[in-house]
Amino acid sequence: MASKLIIYRGFPVKNAYVWSPFVGKLETRLRFAGLPYQIEQGSLGQAPRGKIPYVSLPGSTELISDSAFIIRKLAQDGQVPDLNAKLTPVQRAQDLALRSLFEDKVYFIQTHERWNDNYVTMRSTVMAAIPYPIQVLVGLLAHKGVMRTLHGQGTARWTPEERLAIQQEAWQAADDILSEARTKAATDSKKPFWVFGGPEPTEADATLYGFVASGLVCEAAPETQKSVRSHPVILDWAARIHDQYFPDYEKWSE
Repeated sequence: MASKLIIYRGFPVKNAYVWSPFVGKLETRLRFAGLPYQIEQGSLGQAPRGKIPYVSLPGSTELISDSAFIIRKLAQDGQVPDLNAKLTPVQRAQDLALRSLFEDKVYFIQTHERWNDNYVTMRSTVMAAIPYPIQVLVGLLAHKGVMRTLHGQGTARWTPEERLAIQQEAWQAADDILSEARTKAATDSKKPFWVFGGPEPTEADATLYGFVASGLVCEAAPETQKSVRSHPVILDWAARIHDQYFPDYEKWSE
């Protein structure tokens, strides 16, 4: 049994961000708390619920998946603090709304961008360990499953212009919130500032950072990269968090 929490990220082990926003969210949450962890590749086949990321806790053989439930479990066990404990009820609702915007709306648009619009790049990267002939077959099955899900969820029924407009609207909302937060925090040029302009991060900061970092490094998400890079305040906010909490990781290209 491991002596340190292990995060299984679904990508080869390397000190760098991966393409999953939920892996980025979880890692950010742990780094905000100063909780040490180890990274391993793992696989969807081993993952509970078939979802990445999943973790094994110190002194336990149990595997837990889904970033939200992992964070909830760690908070209940007192290993990470409740970042939203000091928020007002309205602020907690706003925090939830921002997280839901990205996790329940933008995520599906990005999934379509990756698995349909840039399918070959996505397949060849996430399935790099699979021999090519088999990779093609497995990739087609994965693509079919993803598109079936996106059609049922609704995203695949929108036009490309509609998907792009909704994603851009979401990033603009994040930029507006962060612009106000930076002004409210009146912080120096290097210290991180937070979504609500307070002295400490909230759950929304971890979620949003996961989407920003993964979007900036994902080669199968050119429209996402373009959208994020069009907002200097978001890039400034993310760079400050990277420099303080992820100095050991490769940074996205400027």
